Formats: sequence, structure tokens, C-alpha cells
Amino acid sequence: MVSAYLLLGSNLGNRAENLLFARREISRLCGQIITASSVYETEPWGKPEQPWFYNQVIEIRTHHQPDALLTRLQFIENELGRTRPEKWGPRTLDIDILYYGSFLIQTDNLIIPPPTLPERRFALLPFAEIAPNLVHPSMHCTIKQLLERCPDELTARKII
Repeated sequence: MVSAYLLLGSNLGNRAENLLFARREISRLCGQIITASSVYETEPWGKPEQPWFYNQVIEIRTHHQPDALLTRLQFIENELGRTRPEKWGPRTLDIDILYYGSFLIQTDNLIIPPPTLPERRFALLPFAEIAPNLVHPSMHCTIKQLLERCPDELTARKII
């Protein structure tokens, strides 16, 4: 079993219900949820002309290898009607693997940790809430330090 940290996001439909659906299905298909951050309402990153997101980071314990975990997470996204017509576009549900143990993973389909993580306040803020002292496997600094250095100034506010 390995700990994995996942970023959940939604900006279409009932955002809170979408995150609840994601947590329920992740528990059923991927592994036990160990902890979950608060939910944050966040300004869209990358493509500003769209509804604001609800974001949350969860930690799970899983026995699935990274590619198998990704397949299961994409299945959950698709169950909620996720489509991918454009990069950074609106979505009912987005689930990203932020960390998988302390491994650095790079395949054709998957890069863990995501290279843009240090630039994304909407991911770092909830991540730092539940794992502030977790060390980035290649940058060798904590999540809290990444958040302190993050250049992103977009709004992110705790709501739940």
C-alpha cells in the first residue's frame, strides 16, 4: 500500500455534490481516504473566462500502481460526465494525482508530481492544509515552502 495525494476540482453543475461523488467513488474504486482538506473556492487558473472551481486535496492509501490508479480516476471523472474538448476548460470533475508515495513518475500518460504544482495556489493551499511538511521528491522542499514561494495570486478561499 502507498499513500497518494489527489486534487479534486469541479466548476460545472453542483460543485459540492461533484466532490462528494468523487470521494465516494474513490473510496470504492481506488483506496481508503485517510484525510481530506477543506473545500476551497478558487479562481480559474490557465483559462479565466469560466466559472470558479471548488478544489480539495485528499490522501488515500492504495494498492493500485500509478497507471491503474489514473485509469480508475478517469473512469470516475467520466461517470460524472467529464469531457475534454479544451485544455483547462470547464469540467464537472477533475482528479489529479499530486503525489504517489515519494516517487517521481514520468510516462507518456502521467507525470507525478505535476510539473506545474509549484505554480498553482489552488492545489498548494488545500495540500498544505493536510500535509504541510511533506517533501517534494525532486525540489526537496515542503508543501508549505512551495506555497510560500508560489507566484500565483489568484483568489482561493476556504468555504467548507
